[in-house]
Amino acid sequence: MTISFEDFNQRSEEVSKYFDFLQDLQQGKIKLITEGQGNSKAKKIDTELENTLKASGYLLLYNLIESTMKDAIEAIFNKLQNQGVSFDNIKPELKKILLRNLKRRDPDQIFAQIQDISLDIVKIGFKREELFSGNIDARLIRDIASKYGFSADTEYTETSNGGDLLTVKTNRNDLAHGIKSFAEVGKERGADELIKIKDKVVEYLRQILENIQIYIDNQEYLDSTNTP
Repeated sequence: MTISFEDFNQRSEEVSKYFDFLQDLQQGKIKLITEGQGNSKAKKIDTELENTLKASGYLLLYNLIESTMKDAIEAIFNKLQNQGVSFDNIKPELKKILLRNLKRRDPDQIFAQIQDISLDIVKIGFKREELFSGNIDARLIRDIASKYGFSADTEYTETSNGGDLLTVKTNRNDLAHGIKSFAEVGKERGADELIKIKDKVVEYLRQILENIQIYIDNQEYLDSTNTP
């Protein structure tokens, strides 16, 4: 089981195309065409709409962050299940994660699914939808990395160590919870600055995925003190 870099690249390209559109929009390369009485007229998109479109970029970028990290963590548990790794053989930190997750399960449902508890507890203790909920930034990723045992190190000059993820998360949550309007959020930065943020976020995610792939390849999820 490996990280799907192809899926990540495709999603990143979709986001990049939108941010390129925002840059063209800001530079006046994109206009609205209105038609009436047999005539067509081109006009510049008004500033408020442009700001709304810029703010929407944060939603796309946050979606990329959350979906990427969910896929990565799911790949770890898929590896455990596909390789038949038992609860007894995984790192203590992973055991604690699974046990905390089990506290949220219905005991009757757990009982109905268990045939071999040492194997089934790994499957039952993981649910993708429980991973994140609008709260991912670099600090959380570092915390997750510490608990699971993979590296959160990235090349600072290329990623700013994920510092821009906090900007994306904050703006996304302000929009999602109605704290700020799209026009308010969008007017804070130009398209060129948004593209710089996008580039660093994408590169940060790519390097974190590479770290998790190394973690999976080297079976760093196993308890080294329990190795025969």
